[in-house]
Amino acid sequence: MLSRAAAVLLPFFGHLTVTREADGPYADGPYAAGSVFVANHDSVADPAVVLAALRSVDVMPAVLVTAGLWRVPVLGRALSKEEHIPVHRGSARAAEALAAAAEVLGAGRHVLIYAEGGLPRRQDARGAAPLPFRTGLARLVAATRAPVVPVGQAGARRLCSGTVAKQLAGVLTAPVRRPRFHVHIGSPVRLPAETARGTSIAHGAVSAAWRRAAHSVGEPARTPGNH
Repeated sequence: MLSRAAAVLLPFFGHLTVTREADGPYADGPYAAGSVFVANHDSVADPAVVLAALRSVDVMPAVLVTAGLWRVPVLGRALSKEEHIPVHRGSARAAEALAAAAEVLGAGRHVLIYAEGGLPRRQDARGAAPLPFRTGLARLVAATRAPVVPVGQAGARRLCSGTVAKQLAGVLTAPVRRPRFHVHIGSPVRLPAETARGTSIAHGAVSAAWRRAAHSVGEPARTPGNH
């Protein structure tokens, strides 16, 4: 439902293009292991952009989502129905998300994770390179040996960024402005078992995918500290 809704609604707000490095389908199901799709996260709108892009290549992943969204009545029911995975950040239950993701991967379904663990605090609409990754991704992959598929997205901050008022204004004016969104899906990567090295390799792969996406929408590939 969420992937389909993103694919149906996003064209009303802007123009999405998708590129990928690996040909062929991303196999899933009971006879194939799932993959861990890892995307950069810089806007509350970018999950819709990424889900729409992944649906275009026949990937409808279980998403690791902040647990607070389950309290939103309609959205919470949809998240539960599609078996997405709540993340209880900053609590003793935080590790439950990785265990649930491992079960999903073992059953042959893909997962989508945002390894930065949160959104940047910047207020402007320009994109920037991914923030440092937390170690959860590397630990999940070490436990499951699932391949990692790096995903870079750019342009979502043009739809929704800044203060709540600016975010609302951005969404309301987007059908007229028609911002461009681009998602680049990189080639699958096998991470080493060592957590720090695996985290670094994954961050580098997602950063490279983000640079490709940023170039496609005409954004400079700046680091988080450059203004």
